[in-house]
Amino acid sequence: MPSSTPHRKLAELSREELCCVGREYLLIGHLQDRVGLPMATRLVGEEAQIQLSIDEWMGASPIYSVRMQKALDFEGSTVATVFKNLQLEIGAPAQFMDFQFRLDSPEAGEFWLPHCGALLDVEPFGEQRVHNMCHAIEDPTFDATAAATHPCMKMRAIHRPPRNPSGRYPHCRWRVFIDQDDPTPYEQHPNLPLMRKSLIASVPIELPDEDLEPGGWPDYSGAFDPGFQLEDLSHRALLAVCQEAAVQAHLLARSFLLNVDQRHGAEAVHELGRGQWIGAAGVGAYRLKRALELDDSIESIATIFELHPHFQPRAYVDLSVETTPAGTLKVELRDCPALEEADDHSWFGTLMRGSSEAIQTIASVVNPKARCAPVGSGTARFAWEIEIDPSAEALDEPAEMKMARYSRGVDFELMARRPLRA
Repeated sequence: MPSSTPHRKLAELSREELCCVGREYLLIGHLQDRVGLPMATRLVGEEAQIQLSIDEWMGASPIYSVRMQKALDFEGSTVATVFKNLQLEIGAPAQFMDFQFRLDSPEAGEFWLPHCGALLDVEPFGEQRVHNMCHAIEDPTFDATAAATHPCMKMRAIHRPPRNPSGRYPHCRWRVFIDQDDPTPYEQHPNLPLMRKSLIASVPIELPDEDLEPGGWPDYSGAFDPGFQLEDLSHRALLAVCQEAAVQAHLLARSFLLNVDQRHGAEAVHELGRGQWIGAAGVGAYRLKRALELDDSIESIATIFELHPHFQPRAYVDLSVETTPAGTLKVELRDCPALEEADDHSWFGTLMRGSSEAIQTIASVVNPKARCAPVGSGTARFAWEIEIDPSAEALDEPAEMKMARYSRGVDFELMARRPLRA
């Protein structure tokens, strides 16, 4: 996307651009935990953080798994359905978490990871950290994801880290199967009914009547493809994936903050919600700017706000982005479901408490001399004016964003692995 062109809406991007943005959305959503969980560890300790992580994923993945199935028309109760979900979810962002698959039957299959970015992130911290992630957290959360498709579906490790022998490859390997010997349904997390009542859980996605350009599958209703890539999908299907990936991020953040509230109270929600949004918003802006090869102009800042996953889908977050004749940027957030959730269990709750640091962070990641100020909102609930001040001191990355940089994912290079499907 040339940086000299006016910013475009998500639906106006080409298929090639949507493939790029879609991969970024999945990885950006995955990385928000690289901010929230270290902050939680500092606040409540490592053991409490492990339980928060388990509760977070168990409260979100069963909802967004079913949403993606409906969006791409692959609802079912087989292992193939679970595998399709794994190809399209923030818990397994393509390439950074390089899932490979073998489907043996409708009731059984295997997946393995030649490259697990999450493992490489935690291995330097020692074997106990690896065990926490690959055993304590994955055992309940993997089964929760599988059981969203079939109540007796299970995921069991064939081998997994800590790696023995050292350097074992692939990093892990798992069986996925419908347990014919134990018909007892999996008991999902008690927060799921609360999560399903949230507006984000049922928000619709908006799609054009026709594809902007030809080519690609209109959905993923056909046979499971172990080599599936976003390049296989049509323009409308890619729009669905991008919007659902944004919904996944919102649901994960909501589940995280709901559990923080239940276990540690409102003050912890305020602190972790504010900090996570600042860090995750900055990581998202950084990755999108780099992926789209944007410069540091006011038009590039507008593009990042227009496409940032935290402001998608527009049916949930009604954001307006306009450049002014004076060369500044006006960003407005109007009445919308994101501002109408009946609690503080979302990033937008920080706006209600007067904190707009995430907005400033997005702008200054694109250009460190950008400055953001609240302005009269007119008919909008919130409004900001952003300008680039050449005489201003360059702002450094906020500490909350730097916190995420221990993860290789922040700078991980994503790529197209095949051409667009005709």
